[in-house]
Amino acid sequence: MPSKAKILVIDDDDDYRASTRALLEGEGYEVAEATSGAEGLGAAREQRPDLIVLDIMMEYQGAGYSINQALKTSEEYRDLRDIPIIMVSSVETDPASLFGWIGDTSVITPDAYLTKPLDISEFLKRIRNLLEGKSE
Repeated sequence: MPSKAKILVIDDDDDYRASTRALLEGEGYEVAEATSGAEGLGAAREQRPDLIVLDIMMEYQGAGYSINQALKTSEEYRDLRDIPIIMVSSVETDPASLFGWIGDTSVITPDAYLTKPLDISEFLKRIRNLLEGKSE
């Protein structure tokens, strides 16, 4: 893990981004922000973060799944596929339960999934594990 890992927070809620930034910077991480999925894709390409914290509902319901899929499967973003993604949402149902009807949900399933409000200790533990390359 780099000495000061960079985390990109993609969320349309200003208060959530500000509180997440404060928490992560307090833990020694460098933080970049994006307010939408489209902005987040651009920021991911430009900033090349070590980890992404991604909201689900932004421009439209389920936008986070589309962003996750683009980052993990699109040829346009193939150089970003190894960036771990923690998806956060107030929705308490995981992607497989929501979208099981599509068959293989691995293309939209993040590396970790947590619900808001966040359990801070669990959130930080997941970040550390993903940055260290440990599977969830």
